[in-house]
Amino acid sequence: MTGAPAGEAGEPPRVVIADDQTLVRSGFRMILGAAGIPVVAEASDGAQAVTAVLKHRPDVVLMDIRMPEMDGLEATRRILAAKAGDGCRIIILTTFDLDQYVYAALTAGASGFLLKDVTPEQLVAAVRMVRSGDALLAPSITRRLVERFAPQESAAPEVHRDLSELTPRELEVLQLLARGLSNAELAAQLTLSEATVKTHVARILAKLQLRDRVQAVVLAYETGLAAPARGPS
Repeated sequence: MTGAPAGEAGEPPRVVIADDQTLVRSGFRMILGAAGIPVVAEASDGAQAVTAVLKHRPDVVLMDIRMPEMDGLEATRRILAAKAGDGCRIIILTTFDLDQYVYAALTAGASGFLLKDVTPEQLVAAVRMVRSGDALLAPSITRRLVERFAPQESAAPEVHRDLSELTPRELEVLQLLARGLSNAELAAQLTLSEATVKTHVARILAKLQLRDRVQAVVLAYETGLAAPARGPS
């Protein structure tokens, strides 16, 4: 897995906000600041976002997709490809539910997405959750995104993500994750405690070198472990 986030456990996550709208950046900064979460830098385009991350090494980046000069998708790729991006979690900001670019952002390594009309409470909770590696999205939303936008042709899975490393139980957990089940639902279906489910999920992420559950769901579809639903939703 990637390195630990810049902040130590117990400290508030340090955030960079990247959006070409000044009002959006100011509003998010005010909301996070009121919750005791420091915004260490702002960026109005993707290139500035990359520079800010390399300089400040934040825990979380709130990244708009549509920005001038360099869009958020390319900025996400560059940040996560850089050593300074180790441990950095990227939340994609979008105006539209099920934006076609969101799936591309998830496959590029983003840890989830938020709609820009998110409530202050949801924004603060999302930043804290994604910093901890927990599920940012409602699993069902992640599944809808993947099912709608994942390539319909089965692509060959990446060699370094060989699912044979997983135990039968871990494969079962990963399949259920891809169906959009929460930890509580997983625990009920498998007759396990939530703590045990969390342990299985953590082992899956470690073995497959994934940042979080969102990437695990994407991978389950890309490797063919889970199949997108056919026909209308």
